[in-house]
This record gives sequence, structure tokens and C-alpha cells, in this order.
Amino acid sequence: MTFLNIFTAPKPFTNPHINIIQRNAVMNWRALGPQVQVTLVGNEAGMAEVAAEYGCRHLPEVATNEYGTPLISDIFALARQYSDSPVLAYLNADILVLPDFLAAAHAVAAQAEKFLVVGQRYDLDVTDLLDFSAGWDERLRQLIHARGKLHAPGGSDYFIFPRDAYTEMPPFAVGRPMWDNWMIYHARRSGWPLINGTPSITIAHENHDYSHLPGGQPPYRLPEGERNIKLAGGKRRSMYLRDCTHELVNGQIRPIRPTLPRFIRAIETFPVTRLNAYWLAEIIFALFHPGRAFGEWRGRLMYKLNQLLRQKSRGR
Repeated sequence: MTFLNIFTAPKPFTNPHINIIQRNAVMNWRALGPQVQVTLVGNEAGMAEVAAEYGCRHLPEVATNEYGTPLISDIFALARQYSDSPVLAYLNADILVLPDFLAAAHAVAAQAEKFLVVGQRYDLDVTDLLDFSAGWDERLRQLIHARGKLHAPGGSDYFIFPRDAYTEMPPFAVGRPMWDNWMIYHARRSGWPLINGTPSITIAHENHDYSHLPGGQPPYRLPEGERNIKLAGGKRRSMYLRDCTHELVNGQIRPIRPTLPRFIRAIETFPVTRLNAYWLAEIIFALFHPGRAFGEWRGRLMYKLNQLLRQKSRGR
């Protein structure tokens, strides 16, 4: 039995740059050693060949939406079904990790029964296949610190959790907005330790464009993004690294020190994390952020108007 199952749903391996960075990620995770199982979920072009080449488990039969995008709920269910690892980790297929990733998973699992670990990443330009022979970890660490740029604490590119967590999920489209924010929200709503692993875990995101998406558009501009927001229950349930309750420092889970910004943020999120009162969250958000609230409401109105216009034009 492996301790950690790292699973992902890669993009097609047809784009030369996407092919390189995804191969780097798979080789990187395999280099963590025998305690780690690597699982590729989906049937995108080139995935079966890469899985066979690097000795990964491949699960091709995954549920998709009408656009052919794999559903997060089924990706997670398959990863759990075909693994007996006590700890699971979903990573985006362009993420590089160091051995501290595995060490952190061990440390947290030894201290908590239910949990979610998330964290910041470094952004890194990578254009070639990397060398994962002996000494790879020190070479990668030096590369990240020399050329990487710490990304703002927005969403998260990795999720570490016990296998009996997230057994029921909305059918989010992978690679589209909000599903990762919902993961964080769900941990807070469930009362689990939501752990910021940044002090102990160094990861790097291999930069890429959005040419693999329809029209080359960022994912938040696609209809699937709007649907994900609805499935999550609205933007007020969008939570981020700043909403973590704990952090992992020197192998120990410890509460994050209270600050005034954290207190204000707690007031904002209290209606959805404790009361399940979305209407109250909307009111508090409008009071704290009137400009942003107005912009969101205007955006929603324009989106609905555009939908009505499209429907009318089709009916002619």
C-alpha cells in the first residue's frame, strides 16, 4: 500500500509546451519514491502513452460535461476507488514539488483526522524537460529560488486530504473557476483544520498560456465557469488561502495568529461558514466592498441580458 496517491486530470499532450510541462510534473511526482502512487485520470490525447512510459496508473473512463470537460466529482471518486492510500492529493498537471510535499502529508496525517492542506506556489518559466536523476531535488530547489516568483495567495494548485474526505462533490468542470475555492470553503464549513502549507511546502507552477481552451480565453470567461460558480452556491462561498485556520511550521500544525484583516474577513465569511445564510453574506460584502459588489451585480445583469439576446436571436 502506498501512503499518498497523487492524482490529476491532464490536458491533451498535443501542444508541444503543454506536453513538456506535464511530462515534467509526472516525472517529478514519480521521483518522490515508492510511497507515492501517481494516477492520471481522463482520456486526453497522449495520456495513455505517458502513463505507460512513466509507470503511472491510468483511469481513462471519466464522466464529462457536454463540452467534454472531465468532472471533478468523478475524478476524485475514481482516485479514491482505485487506490488504497490513506492520503490523497490532487495536483494540477503543471505543478512541480519537492520531497517536503510528502513529508508534510505525513506530518499532517499524524496530527489530524480530517483536514485540507493548501498553499502558495512559485511561478516558473520552463521550456525544456527537466532532469530527475539523483540530486534532482536540490537542483529543482535552486531553480525555483533563482527564477521563480511567489504567486499571490489566491486559489491553490494542490489539495492534500484524507481519503474519506470529499466523498460528495458538485459536478464541477475541471480547469474552470471556483471548484478550488469551493474545496477551501467546504473544509471551513465542515470545521476541519484548513492548513496553509506554504511555510513547509515549496511548489512551482510551470507557466503556460490558455491556447488549449476554446478561443484561447481564460477559463473564467467560459460558460463552464459560470456554471461552476452556480454549482458552488455563489461567489460568497469563494474562499482562499487567507481563509486558512492553521499553518504547518516545522512539521507542526498550529493556529494562525489573529490579525485585524483576518478578523474582518471572518465577519465576511461567518454567514456562509456558520449560518449558511447567503443573503446575509451578500449584504455584508456590499457594506465592506461597495464598488466590487456593484461591479458584480452589473456583470450578472449584463450576462443575463446577453443570454436573453442570444435566445431571441436563435428563435428568429
